[in-house]
Amino acid sequence: MISTAEFRNGETIVIDTQLWVIVEFQHVKPGKGGAFVRTKLRRLKDGSVIERTFRAGEKFQDAYVDKRTLQYLYRTADTFHLMETSTYEELQVPAEMLGSAVGFLKENMELEGQFHDGQLIGIQPPMFVDVRVATTEPGIRGDTSKAGMKPATLETGATIQVPLFVQTGDTLRVDTRTGSYVSRV
Repeated sequence: MISTAEFRNGETIVIDTQLWVIVEFQHVKPGKGGAFVRTKLRRLKDGSVIERTFRAGEKFQDAYVDKRTLQYLYRTADTFHLMETSTYEELQVPAEMLGSAVGFLKENMELEGQFHDGQLIGIQPPMFVDVRVATTEPGIRGDTSKAGMKPATLETGATIQVPLFVQTGDTLRVDTRTGSYVSRV
């Protein structure tokens, strides 16, 4: 059992037989009344986020989540084929489970798989990936009507906004959480 006093970001708890990850939490002690904990929770099953308030000292079942390294092998239609690196077992995962990071995955890339009771419940891609720019238009000097950004198509097929100085063939570091340009490598 885990108490609200032991909440940490990234902790997994069970509420109403469903697994939730604590995204944010804040202990609040008002001048009048009892203390409470304001939280933002993400459901592991579908990724939906809710805000919920709990009384201080309330207890929840702690969910044990096993984290294992998975290697991305290849893609067929809307199915991704992954291999667990410790047992060499191959898993087939629908694209929805990977979320917005689908556009930044390259073959042989390592991902973090989250397992609960032997079931794969979530996949976490690396925070940053290095990808090559497949095509982009040349930046026109003085064209700052769009805050100095232009679209670029990456080798993985995703399109992101990049600064005007980026050219075709450059390797970029991209944040997979937001899908935004970080730096040129």
